[in-house]
Amino acid sequence: MKFLYSDTQDYVNPNYDFINDCHEPGHKRYWDDKYAHEIVDPEPYDGLLMSMSSVRQIKGVSGSKVHYSTAEEQRLLREGARKFLRYNQPHHMDKMVMGDCGAFAYATLPTPAYSPQEVIEFYIDAEFTHGCSPDHIIFDCDLNNPSANDLIAAGKSNILDRYNITLQNAEEFLKLNQFENKPFEAIAPVQGWSPQSMANAAVELEKIGYEYLAIGGLVPLNMPTIHEVLQTIRKQIKPETKIHLLGFAKANYIQDFTGYGITSFDSTSPLIKAFKDNKNNYFMPDGKGGIKFYTAIRIPQSIENYRLMQGIKMGILSTDLLIKKERLALDTIRNFDKGLVSVEDTLDIIIDYHSYLLLESHDGHTPQQLRELERTRSLMKVTLEEKPWKNCGCSICQSCGVEVIIFRGSNRNKRRGFHNLSIYHTYVQNILEN
Repeated sequence: MKFLYSDTQDYVNPNYDFINDCHEPGHKRYWDDKYAHEIVDPEPYDGLLMSMSSVRQIKGVSGSKVHYSTAEEQRLLREGARKFLRYNQPHHMDKMVMGDCGAFAYATLPTPAYSPQEVIEFYIDAEFTHGCSPDHIIFDCDLNNPSANDLIAAGKSNILDRYNITLQNAEEFLKLNQFENKPFEAIAPVQGWSPQSMANAAVELEKIGYEYLAIGGLVPLNMPTIHEVLQTIRKQIKPETKIHLLGFAKANYIQDFTGYGITSFDSTSPLIKAFKDNKNNYFMPDGKGGIKFYTAIRIPQSIENYRLMQGIKMGILSTDLLIKKERLALDTIRNFDKGLVSVEDTLDIIIDYHSYLLLESHDGHTPQQLRELERTRSLMKVTLEEKPWKNCGCSICQSCGVEVIIFRGSNRNKRRGFHNLSIYHTYVQNILEN
C-alpha cells in the first residue's frame, strides 16, 4: 500500500532565519526552497499526486484555488511533473507521480471542467506515471441502496447524470490512452450514490478494461459508510483489480482499511494538521505501533496575525505591548528548551500572550474564553513536559530543534507538517510489515 502526498506547492526555505523571522537577502521562492522529499530523511511518502484543478484555472468557478501561475503551468508541462517537483533523482524513478482532475473544485458545475481529451493531453505533457479520468463527484451515499428509478422519482436525476458522465468519460479516456500507446496507467474514479451503485460502477469499469480503480467522494463520509462502500465494491470486483483511495481524509485510521486490498491512497492530512488542527499538530510514535499527537506552542506574529491586527484596529490592543509580549514568549520557549525556565513559568508567559488572541473588548475575557485558555494551557503543558522534539531523530527536528513545535508562520508550520509526514509514512510502513 503506497502513501501518496498531494502537491499543493508545499516547500520551505532551508536557510530561513528563525531568530529574525526572515528569509536571507535575495531569496527566490521555489528556486531556493525545498520540498519535503528534498530535506526529510527518510523520504516521507511513496509518490506524489497532482490535481489538474490546482494547476489550471476552472472556467465558471469563481475563486477556484489555483496554486500555479500561468508561467509555472507552462514550465510544468514543458519540463514534466517529475522535474518540476524535483522528484527526479535515480531513487525516485520507480515511484508514482499521479494526476487527477480535482473533482471537488468543479463540483458546482453541471459537467466536469475538463474533457477526456484535455486531461489526456495534460497528463502526457506532465509525464505522469498514472492518471485518473475526469469524474463528476457525487456527495450523497445512501446505505439503503436506492435504485436509479428511485432517484428519478425523488427528483434527483442530476445524481444519475453525474454517475453516467463519470462512466462515459472513463470509457472515452481509456480509448484515448490506448490510442496514444498507453503513456501512463489509466485509473478510473468510481462515483455513486450508494455502496451498491459504486460497486455497479466498479464492475462496469472493469468490463471497459480498467485494472486500477480510484474510489472518489470519500471526504465527507464517516467511517462506517466508507467500510460499507469498500466491502461492497471489493466483493464484486476481481481480486487482482487495484484500488486507490482518493483524498483519504481519515488517514489516521488507515490501519482499519488494510483488509480491502488497497494498492494506494493519497492524503494531505498529516501536513495540514500541523497548522489547521486545534490540538493535534505534532506527530510522534506512541510506542505501541500507533501515533501520539501533541499540541504546538502558539506564538503568532504580533503585527501579521489577523485577530491581533483586528484588536489593534479596534483600539483594544497596543502594538508596542504585543510586540513586547511576543518577543518575551519567543525568548522564553527558547530558554525553556535550554533548561533555563520551568514548565509552569513558560506556560504563564505563553498563555499571557496567547490570551490576546481571544480578547474582543475592553471588558476582558468571557468565562468561556477563560475556559478555553485553561484547556489550551493543559494541552501545551503535555507538550512542554514531554519535549517530543528532543526525542525525534528526523532531519527536520534535528536541524531546527524547538522551532518545529512553535505554531508560527509558514516556515515553521510546514516544517512541522514535513515531520508529520515522515512519522506517518513510517507508521504506514509498520502497518504493512505487521
